Amino acid sequence: MTSSYHRFINGLTASHGLPQPRKPAPAVEISLHFHDQANRRPGFVLRTSNRSKLCVVKAAGQGGVWRRSEGGKEGAADKVGPCSYAVGDVVEKRKSSEDRRMEVVIAAAVTVVMGVGNRVLYKLALVPLKQYPFFLAQLATFGYVVVYFSILYIRYHAGIVTDEMLSMPKGPFLFVGLLEAVAAATGMAAGAILSGVSIPILSQTFLVWQILLSVIFLGRRYKVNQLLGCFLVAIGVIITVASGSSAGHSLKEAGIFWSLLMIFSFLLQAADTVLKVEIIFLDAAERLKGGSVDLFVVNSYASAFQAVFICLLLPFLSKLWGIPFSQLPNYLRDGAACFLNIGTLSSGCDGAPLLPLLFILVNMGFNISLLHLLKISSAVVSSLASTFSVPISIYVFTLPLPYLGVASSLPTSFVAGAIVLVLGLLIYAWTPRNVSSTSACSSSTE
Repeated sequence: MTSSYHRFINGLTASHGLPQPRKPAPAVEISLHFHDQANRRPGFVLRTSNRSKLCVVKAAGQGGVWRRSEGGKEGAADKVGPCSYAVGDVVEKRKSSEDRRMEVVIAAAVTVVMGVGNRVLYKLALVPLKQYPFFLAQLATFGYVVVYFSILYIRYHAGIVTDEMLSMPKGPFLFVGLLEAVAAATGMAAGAILSGVSIPILSQTFLVWQILLSVIFLGRRYKVNQLLGCFLVAIGVIITVASGSSAGHSLKEAGIFWSLLMIFSFLLQAADTVLKVEIIFLDAAERLKGGSVDLFVVNSYASAFQAVFICLLLPFLSKLWGIPFSQLPNYLRDGAACFLNIGTLSSGCDGAPLLPLLFILVNMGFNISLLHLLKISSAVVSSLASTFSVPISIYVFTLPLPYLGVASSLPTSFVAGAIVLVLGLLIYAWTPRNVSSTSACSSSTE
């Protein structure tokens, strides 16, 4: 017990700028002591080996203080000396740090689960809408605007969203919407040419862009173990996705232009997340005086501006999907009939509208959980959580899922890739703890 308190007190001195001893300090004796006998409030007595000084740490109540007495007399502890320090604040900080770390872990786990569900349900949703993928994309885009603003309206009247949050400058949201719209357009253009195997491989450049943009614009500095962990995560995903496939040949066959266009799409997505951290969240903390902007404020306005730019890009997007712009109204009408599973066009639309609706709901939950994780951690952590869902999704597709027919077998190299990925996550999360050997109370005389 004594050694653990030594480490606790030594850590306080090093990390919070307490006065450092001008000469080697004597050993500190720690004993349990009832400082207030009337109320039986416990405290800890820290006494130097020569008993010339005494520090009493009040454990009861908030804002406990360090006090010093001369000659080992506890009665003289009313005079605040050089050892004075607000212990309650430090203990509260440590508890808050542990709670925040646990919150990040839970948020990351939820993001991984939602990410897996998002990838699997997207494939299932395209079973009934296999002829109308463009309709599903537009339904999700404009559906988000309605749902997000409806939730925002409810939260505003519940007092969760304030007028100060709604009055934030809309310029950053407009830029976020533009980035998301252009990223979707370029991603859809490249995705129409590239194979399904090559897209997850190229998506690992997203993690690289996250790190580079975080260093440039957020001023973040990453340790060697974090960079190594990110590298191993990317390698692990590439191994799991490319196992047993001709991914390299597929990339070569598609051509360098479409590969670069897909990489550019992920650059825009990475810039989008960094923009949310650097401008929106940090600006909100300053404007709200340390407060936090509600996630639905960000999602609602970003989705609204994205929908606006999607409308402006409709001629371009329809051409990417091979739909003449003049025939777009008929295409959307037929897609709606298949989605609702009604009329003569509903043949082959089994599973609608349940599967598409499930995908939209889970995709919405994934976006919210990813944005929440981004808000409480960093862009790289949120990217790692999203990346971790890729091999799990591949494994889920080996299970007998409805509407997908016979399940595919799991390649043997998948396990090797998964091991590399998990190892990368562990290396990234590992943080060595440095224990200071500095003494808590200076024994030098004034």
